[in-house]
Amino acid sequence: MSEEESFDIDHLCRLARIRVDEEYKASFGKGVKDILSWVGCLGEVETEGVEALTSVAFHAEEGRMREDEVNDGGDAERVLSNAPSRLMDFYVVPKVVE
Repeated sequence: MSEEESFDIDHLCRLARIRVDEEYKASFGKGVKDILSWVGCLGEVETEGVEALTSVAFHAEEGRMREDEVNDGGDAERVLSNAPSRLMDFYVVPKVVE
């Protein structure tokens, strides 16, 4: 984004439906400008000969994705090895509903 180009922070916040406190608007604006500058750099990437990706489903038809297989994990010890708490072959979690 060039120096001549600018945007209205209040308008951007209104479009995004966010509230930014007055003391943070300057740093927020700088952050947005930095992001837009970075996105602008993507226009310099050489894409000659690269086929556009139009759909993930298109590639699934080509067999690039694995089949979904339902299983129980196969090895309870390995699956539960990182559990902070367990009871037999089950995770123990805090009660969240009274």
